[in-house]
Amino acid sequence: MKPEGKSNSTQEIEDLIRARYPLIYIVSSEEERVESELEKIVVDRRNRKLIVWSITEGFFSRGGGEVYPDYDQPLKALNFILSYEDDCVFVLRDFHPYLQAPEVTRRLRDLSRALKSKRKNIILLSSVFRCPGEIEKDLSVVDFAVPDRPTIGTIIDSFMGHIGDDTPSLVRDDPKFRDRVIEAALGLTADEIENVFAKSWIRMRDFHIPTILNEKRHIIRKSGILEYYESDYDITDIGGLEALKEWLRKRENAFYPEARRYGLPLPKGILLLGIPGCGKSLTAKSIGALYKMPLLRLDMGKVMGGIVGSSEENMRKVINTAEAVAPSILWMDELEKGLSGSASSGVSDGGTTARVFGTFITWLQEKDQPVFVIATANDVSQLPPELLRKGRFDEIFFVDLPTAAEREEIIKIHLRRKGRSPEYFDVPKIVAAMSAFSGSEIEQAIVSAMYDVYDEYRGEKDIDTESIIQSAQEIIPLSYTMKEKIDALREWAKTRARRASEAASHDDDSSVVRRLEL
Repeated sequence: MKPEGKSNSTQEIEDLIRARYPLIYIVSSEEERVESELEKIVVDRRNRKLIVWSITEGFFSRGGGEVYPDYDQPLKALNFILSYEDDCVFVLRDFHPYLQAPEVTRRLRDLSRALKSKRKNIILLSSVFRCPGEIEKDLSVVDFAVPDRPTIGTIIDSFMGHIGDDTPSLVRDDPKFRDRVIEAALGLTADEIENVFAKSWIRMRDFHIPTILNEKRHIIRKSGILEYYESDYDITDIGGLEALKEWLRKRENAFYPEARRYGLPLPKGILLLGIPGCGKSLTAKSIGALYKMPLLRLDMGKVMGGIVGSSEENMRKVINTAEAVAPSILWMDELEKGLSGSASSGVSDGGTTARVFGTFITWLQEKDQPVFVIATANDVSQLPPELLRKGRFDEIFFVDLPTAAEREEIIKIHLRRKGRSPEYFDVPKIVAAMSAFSGSEIEQAIVSAMYDVYDEYRGEKDIDTESIIQSAQEIIPLSYTMKEKIDALREWAKTRARRASEAASHDDDSSVVRRLEL
């Protein structure tokens, strides 16, 4: 158990220093916060020196005193460390670009052996992880976590101390509001939290949760990998899929400490396989509102960066961010497009896809933070078999074409969203005209009818049953154009996945064929 008051990252670093690990790589953009924690570990508790190096300043002691500006070149700096006689921990800021030089890499490996018998450690501190294969095994890597709840509480107290003890604030008077502020700030760095608190105070003269959340959205989007997704969809906007919706509702309250005390494990997530346009992505969009948790959308294409090592680093960033803002939902849309090449990765991309995939499934299997993963895929044949093994996801659901009853529900939902009352339409007749349509095809038929009627009557006449049916007749549904693939997918799902709907939904494919042959 970690000592009280220490984060897991801080305790990990202290353990590595005490165990005389010679080379430690800390991944963090928070230089000042990391070095401040190192000062507590090294100077205050271990009674050793802490000396920092950068390419612009050379060496200088964190506590003041020793300054060596002439050793500003990477190789000279490493030679200085080797010859330095006192017990010391050296922090090398942004050293990763120089690891590409063979002489620097070689000298680091020399130091790795030489420092094992001495009370000296080298810490590489950088916001990204870049490491050549030659020294990969010599490094111990620590991802320095962003501030947790107790740390954010300390930042709040410090901020309020600067404001003044007599200044009124909800965060002082209402413990529940304080908890909400802390929850809103999770996932931000210490500097980002201080900045957004200051902005919030300037705007509202108090802590303002919408301002904090808006800042979080901007910061998450700046990564270029994760998107803080805001959706106006609710679970009631999904037509059909009752078995899936019921499964999700039963786990709505399973992310909180009360569920752990009851003995329930954390929900891991679900994989939605099925026909395009039948509600997989819509389910992901609506689940954030159902669970009242931030929804983070991951584009797997952006994870696979062009620079060697960046793809693995991107996946680590995704995992760290999702866990930092937990409880959260991680939405991975069209997963097969990002992971389909993992089997041949050793030949096609030097094993990058395989390593990214391995990082992801290991985390999926072992994660202990309340991050609910919802992954969608259209083509199961492109998914790696390891992903489908039991234990990766809580459940695999197959999303088929909607039944007649579900089509009726979907038609009514889309009519209401377009500002029309379903009572003025012959809905059963429209249902019959849309045999084996997907949900997106139903929506497109209604939208197309609106365009046609508006173009002809310029708003003097509204859409009706006949105009929608006429529009539907002009659409060739996916169930016809991809019939063979859909049949194969249904056959695969019979024994490998759970149906998202309560009944089979392909009971009227033949009517589609007959209608199209007329």
